[in-house]
Amino acid sequence: MVQLRLDDFDYELPPDRIALRPVHPRDAARLLTVSPDIAEPLQDRCIRDLPELLSPGDALIFNDTRVIPAGLAGTRRRGDTVAHVEVTLYRRLDPARWRAFARPAKRLKPLDRIAFGGEGDAPLWANVEERGGEGEVTLAFDLEGSELDTALRKSGHMPLPPYIGRKRAPDHQDRQDYQTVYAAHEGAVAAPTAGLHFTDDLLERLKKRGIALHFVTLHVGPGTFLPVKQEDVERHRMLSEWGEIDAATAQALNAVRGTGGRLVAVGTTALRLLESAARENGKIEAFRGETELFITPGYRFKAVDLLLTNFHLPRSTLYMLVSAFSGLDLMKSAYAHAVESGYRFYSYGDACLLEPARATP
Repeated sequence: MVQLRLDDFDYELPPDRIALRPVHPRDAARLLTVSPDIAEPLQDRCIRDLPELLSPGDALIFNDTRVIPAGLAGTRRRGDTVAHVEVTLYRRLDPARWRAFARPAKRLKPLDRIAFGGEGDAPLWANVEERGGEGEVTLAFDLEGSELDTALRKSGHMPLPPYIGRKRAPDHQDRQDYQTVYAAHEGAVAAPTAGLHFTDDLLERLKKRGIALHFVTLHVGPGTFLPVKQEDVERHRMLSEWGEIDAATAQALNAVRGTGGRLVAVGTTALRLLESAARENGKIEAFRGETELFITPGYRFKAVDLLLTNFHLPRSTLYMLVSAFSGLDLMKSAYAHAVESGYRFYSYGDACLLEPARATP
């Protein structure tokens, strides 16, 4: 078996290809179709073409998680000294306590008090309970339950990815732009970005075409942005994320395949959840719990026939996943084509529709 090295998943991207805002309307984004087994595997299309690119009897599977305003800016109080800090909440421990990433974490230590919120607002207070590695902290808020949720919606901002946040501050428009139109269940600290391209009109056109729409839930965590630091990529470990597929949805998806339809995952998060719930024979079971599934080239896909996804960062777990799906060499060609053709990259960027590489006997 060939050992996978981190450098295998690198590519050059001009900074101006990183989308800082989405296109409007959402379904005006460009779409690159990638088909490994045809003479011209790369075709330039548009998201609006999706109903014609799929067939009646196919099914789209969406991740209906809802992004919470998990980004907080605050001031640390330690005696008479004050320091500014930013945190991104990522895992709720109980009604009042959250795990978070802090920047700069070196300014914090246990028993520190942090006041979050803008000028003129009553601050949202939290105590630092402990500090871990990689900038992690545990925060205990003065509020809990629904009161804390309300305060976070008021004081927090959308946790934009670092490659956007370094270039501009989150604003009110991001509360709409960084949320899918079908978001239902709060819990994500990053958007399932392939779903950002869908409009109500596009969803209706898909249904009229005879394409089924199904929803699963995976609360996207910060692991989607954490860099891979191991040169031997197989040594990287994913942060766990909570997901759910109910029994009725699992049964419906199995029925789609049973009648010859294809399962089309909208985003890598939907794909990872489906693959986590699938047996070796491809049958999808009900699922409720954590998944740490890390997909690299050599993985045998069991439950997904097509993947709609955005363009991902070099040397990232998501670029490794798409390379596993359609083949590393072809994805390198696809990304080079996208760069040359002016596609917009990352969370607010354009998308690609991937067909799987033919399995090697």
